[in-house]
Amino acid sequence: MKMNVLKSALALTAIFTLVAFTTAVEKKKINVEASTIKWVGEKLTGSHEGTINLKEGFFLMENDELVGGEFIADMTTIDVTDLEGDSRNDLMGHLRSDDFFGVENHKTAKFVITTVAKKGDVYGISGDLTIKGETNPIAFDLKMNGNTATTNLTIDRTKYNVRYGSGSFFDNLGDKTIYDEFDLDISLKF
Repeated sequence: MKMNVLKSALALTAIFTLVAFTTAVEKKKINVEASTIKWVGEKLTGSHEGTINLKEGFFLMENDELVGGEFIADMTTIDVTDLEGDSRNDLMGHLRSDDFFGVENHKTAKFVITTVAKKGDVYGISGDLTIKGETNPIAFDLKMNGNTATTNLTIDRTKYNVRYGSGSFFDNLGDKTIYDEFDLDISLKF
């Protein structure tokens, strides 16, 4: 009997020790109204820019260090900010069409962080990006300052079956060629 009490006491001590040193992962929800996603796409004769709204997202933090996260962009909100009137509406409509992002059938794009490595005050991020039903790995650096995370990254649209006007897939486009890569400038508030 004395031995069982001692074993029970040791077992409880071990459990309490494990619980005391186990850190909880905290889910930090993104403030979508205060966050921005800006895009720039280039073609042979110039460029266009605009925005996309974030639908929802969160960072996973452990001991105030980034360990994961997931983000969903509302592709139906693709906007053009460098044009006005009919030109703006025409380009927005074209970007939302099946030629580009097919938002009627693919209303969202999703990014899931799979790996995080901290280098000074910058995080090296790897994850899976899904656009238009196609998922590919991407990697980029993310800076965190207080409750704000920022990054600039380049996406090859052709990996996501967005090939309209791509010189990689179509010949004789001339000055109608649209470059395969587009840039994102992202600021997330949490």
